[in-house]
Amino acid sequence: MLKSHDIRAELESGKKMSRDRAFVRSCFLAGGVISNPNRTYHLEFTLDEAKADKLVEILSEKFGLRPKKIARRGQFVVYIKEGDEIADVLKIMRANKSLLVFESTRVEKSIRNEVNRKVNFETANLNKTVGAALGQIEAIKYISQTMGLSYLSAPLEEVARLRLKHENLSLTEIGALLEPPIGKSGVNHRLRKICKIAENLGGN
Repeated sequence: MLKSHDIRAELESGKKMSRDRAFVRSCFLAGGVISNPNRTYHLEFTLDEAKADKLVEILSEKFGLRPKKIARRGQFVVYIKEGDEIADVLKIMRANKSLLVFESTRVEKSIRNEVNRKVNFETANLNKTVGAALGQIEAIKYISQTMGLSYLSAPLEEVARLRLKHENLSLTEIGALLEPPIGKSGVNHRLRKICKIAENLGGN
């Protein structure tokens, strides 16, 4: 985990650098804090107004960054919330070890977020599929109880009976059991017709 005191320890090793880079480094040593990048991206320097203004000028004009400045309890805070720009500040200060830790954490966070996004997407799709299947089964049972499945046309009755018999099968798997087999869209089309018939008969 990247911590502010680890960065300070690295910066205090006294690497030679240009005046602007040295000033950024001295500002961090004087009042720099970085948040845990696993949670959020936030780097700030707490300084007097003169140093804060100079830091903003150097970071923006010399290095092309976009720092913000606010007043806080009689002092001034220069902060950055973009991950790429925080990485740039670590580069400016030549905090190379800390930069590697920061970038490694960013990669891990990105992968973790992508995995979570895919899991959430798959879960939503699964819930949608299960909900649709339950609705289809309810419609078929309603028709069976009120009119009998023979009320349906032969192709619809065939799908209806397979849906009741194999509640856990996917539409593709149901289609493969038909004679002749049909694709997922064909099965879905027939089940929609069945649900519409049940609705017209007074089913929910």
